[in-house]
Amino acid sequence: MEAVQISSIHTALPAAALDQAELTGLLPAEHAGDQVLHKILAGSGIRRRHLVIDPRVEDVSHWSTAPRMRRFQEEGLPLATEAVGGALDLAGVPAKEVGLLCLVSSTGYGTPGVDSRLLRDLGMRPSTRRLVVGHMGCFAALPGLAACVDFAGCHPEPAVLLSLELSSLHLQPPPWDTEQFVINSLFGDAAVALVVEGDAGRSASTRSAPVVLDLASHTDQGHEEHMTWEVGDQGFRMGLSAAIPDLIATCLPGLVTDLLSPHGLTPGGIGWWAVHPGGRRIIDAAEKSLSLGPSATRASRHVLQEYGNCSSAGLPLVIAELQNTTPLAPGQHGVAMTFGPGLTLYTALLRGR
Repeated sequence: MEAVQISSIHTALPAAALDQAELTGLLPAEHAGDQVLHKILAGSGIRRRHLVIDPRVEDVSHWSTAPRMRRFQEEGLPLATEAVGGALDLAGVPAKEVGLLCLVSSTGYGTPGVDSRLLRDLGMRPSTRRLVVGHMGCFAALPGLAACVDFAGCHPEPAVLLSLELSSLHLQPPPWDTEQFVINSLFGDAAVALVVEGDAGRSASTRSAPVVLDLASHTDQGHEEHMTWEVGDQGFRMGLSAAIPDLIATCLPGLVTDLLSPHGLTPGGIGWWAVHPGGRRIIDAAEKSLSLGPSATRASRHVLQEYGNCSSAGLPLVIAELQNTTPLAPGQHGVAMTFGPGLTLYTALLRGR
């Protein structure tokens, strides 16, 4: 299979941005958890998050799942159109030339939905293939990328990967315990699109962009109960154990070795790291377990600070930040990694060209 690269990345964010300092003022009057929430916010590493549902304006916590899914379609399509349209423009790829559109989301579903309507609104061909990667959680961008790489490596047409996550739709009804406080203060909303092209593509040979060399994953089924994402009657409900960072730290070094060793590489030879901004302790765990310096996770901490954890859109946000600030140099290798329910860890090996 020919070399496949990420030719462009473009981000679209909801207009509403909520400062973390405002959260305690949004607690119900009868709720006694303000001190717990203050403590969580102080250690979160998050300054603000972009949300399609602004809790200062409306409360969806008692909505059933059906209206939340309708709202996903209403709010998601404009963001998806902006992200994909921007990525295609940056890559110089006309929408009618896209061969595959892969939509990744764990926060909303519907058929016909965002994926089919994007074909219509952006002028893609009716024959454009569509793939939806659903409900895999925060790690799902890399399985989606793998599907796009496989397609672009075997076809002359480019693929588009879109991560669209609107976690604010899934605020659970109070009273909230400590776990729900963490979840309610952690997740943000975003749409991020990537254009993925093989060398046979119309513009792949004329631009510098990271090549996707390999992917590797690990599913720790013995600890699957520590991170869950369940469809409920009042939206989707997350379960998030405090043990997650330690579990990631245990599994990650072996997985990164599995990714790198077939290519004759070691972690010490990697200078470019894209770590999923799942939370401050998640980034700490990756940094410590792989013996990374603070500069290796600077982009991930910046994305966490400015956007929160955007589920499957989080890692693409970090890759975009790195490519804007310290892009992969020709021949330089980089590693991207993300984590989610399962308990699942996913990694990708990239190289500058």
